[in-house]
Amino acid sequence: MERVTAELRDSLIAGFGREALHLEMRDLYAAADHGRFQKWLAGEPLDPAAEEEWWRPWREMMLGHRKAGRTLRRLRVVSEPVTDYIGFEWRDADELVKAGEDVRWLPCQRASGLLLPGNDLWSFDAETVVFTHLSGDGAIQGYELTRDTELVARCVTAFEAAWRAAIPHSQYTPS
Repeated sequence: MERVTAELRDSLIAGFGREALHLEMRDLYAAADHGRFQKWLAGEPLDPAAEEEWWRPWREMMLGHRKAGRTLRRLRVVSEPVTDYIGFEWRDADELVKAGEDVRWLPCQRASGLLLPGNDLWSFDAETVVFTHLSGDGAIQGYELTRDTELVARCVTAFEAAWRAAIPHSQYTPS
């Protein structure tokens, strides 16, 4: 495995060939310090113009993926009752789905029989995995890339098993 930059990871997200898988397993990320989340948490309305600008790059990238026939699946493993941060991410998932992502939620109680990787990850075309290393408070500490075929296959198999157990976004309401 090799340490890689956020820029390389981002280029893989923008340029995969067929399918990207994104596995998120934390109940809190350092992004919880972001102003959007803090405003929402305080019960303040989010500015529609600022929201449009926030989502524009992701929507544009996803439009290109859809036009090219590429898919992106996001799976969030969550504790219930969910944290405020996951509640915010659930709200944001509507935008991800509108942009073309397939999003599912897996409550931890449904994951007991699954073997999941120890880190969040992205998988690209079942050939490459980028692990995200996070601190205890959810701050990104770095990324690690592997093309080891056996490890990539294990990660994809774990994702697919969790995906089958998960609940589609349109059917999931956080508790």
